[in-house]
Amino acid sequence: MLNLFAGSVSTCSLASHIALEEAGADYKVTRLDLAKGEQKTAEYLKVNPKARVPALDTGKGIITENPAILYFIAQTHPRANLAPRDPVALAQMQAFNSFLCSTVHPAHAHKLRGARWSDDPAVIEALKIKVPRNMTDYFLLIEQDYLQGPWVMGEYFSVADAYLFTIANWLEGDGADVSQLPRVLDHRARVAERPAVQRVLATYQ
Repeated sequence: MLNLFAGSVSTCSLASHIALEEAGADYKVTRLDLAKGEQKTAEYLKVNPKARVPALDTGKGIITENPAILYFIAQTHPRANLAPRDPVALAQMQAFNSFLCSTVHPAHAHKLRGARWSDDPAVIEALKIKVPRNMTDYFLLIEQDYLQGPWVMGEYFSVADAYLFTIANWLEGDGADVSQLPRVLDHRARVAERPAVQRVLATYQ
């Protein structure tokens, strides 16, 4: 059985949780209370020395970072059709997931995780200033150039949609101008209606 180490519904580990449910995987979720620092315990650091979620224990090794976990889930559950089979399309999906992980998520993190970049309280406060603008700009790029159809990859749902849904849920809290993002909001609403996503969200209530 796969074991997903995850945080709250507002953390990025939600993407991997949704992917597991969409895949019909045999899995369980081990929840960590990040506010209490459970990700920094000696026990969890043996799982993921980076003290972050998500982490997926496959029984054969630990996988960290959402793009890698999402890829693993899609590849090990091919009947769920959660990733393209064409090499170019698969690489494009991976590029999109990498963009969310390496660019969009850090832009969000400047609001609450400024201590990762500075020890100066004034700098930490200053880092928050551009969060609304940066999140708006990055999602405008997604709105205009990345959504290939009703789903990220076009006509079918993939693990990229679970990831986009997860991060799009942060937009209002980050002060982004969602009035400019009708396609993103429509995508978010349609993902929320999926039975697998509703089952996952119900576990956090």
